Amino acid sequence: MATVSVTIDGKTYRMACDEGEEDHLAGLAHQLDQYISHLKSNFGEIGDHRLSVMAGIMVMDELDEARRQLKSLKQENEALEQENAQLTDACERYETVAAKAIDRAASHIDALARQLVKNQ
Repeated sequence: MATVSVTIDGKTYRMACDEGEEDHLAGLAHQLDQYISHLKSNFGEIGDHRLSVMAGIMVMDELDEARRQLKSLKQENEALEQENAQLTDACERYETVAAKAIDRAASHIDALARQLVKNQ
């Protein structure tokens, strides 16, 4: 386990994390510190507990929005995958029809060529 010292609202906290996650944890702490600084600049000194709750609600709101967007993107992706499958099936059918038409045309051309050779 690694430990990281982070500063949030001017207070330093020592936190544990997995090895290699130190920078990530420090970045998250920095983001939380920015939320609290933003709230302080808008509401002034309203108490550490209240600031923490408000920052937590802001983070949860962003998380909820990200979840909604993820759900929407998953649904859109599923729809696109279904459309892709339908288009692939349609392409395969058209290829089959086109191949048969080309075979028929080739047969007609071959028959015409034989007839021309006979008539010469």
